[in-house]
Amino acid sequence: MTKLVGENVLMRIFIGESDRYGHKPLYEVLVELLRTEGFAGATVLRGVCGFGAHSVYHSQKLLDLSADLPLIVEVVDTQEKINAIMPRIDEMMGGGMITLEKATVIRYSHKQQAE
Repeated sequence: MTKLVGENVLMRIFIGESDRYGHKPLYEVLVELLRTEGFAGATVLRGVCGFGAHSVYHSQKLLDLSADLPLIVEVVDTQEKINAIMPRIDEMMGGGMITLEKATVIRYSHKQQAE
């Protein structure tokens, strides 16, 4: 298991639900990339509303059930691993935004199963 306690980096990748890479949803491709590259973990968060660079408002309140809702892919790992993967992620994205911030990891472990 990866030891991740201490100073690390939180990367947030802001994309839309309809963003694709090839024939797959971009968020799925990103999570799979992060998993195969050995990142500590990744989470996709779905927003209820939002807007981006074009100021187009996206909301689940609209009658269009296939609204392009905002998604955030979050991952915490070392600065070195984030720097190494960034060119590949950037190449996959047609739009969106990536942010980085310092994160202090207090605890990182999997749930122990009772024996």
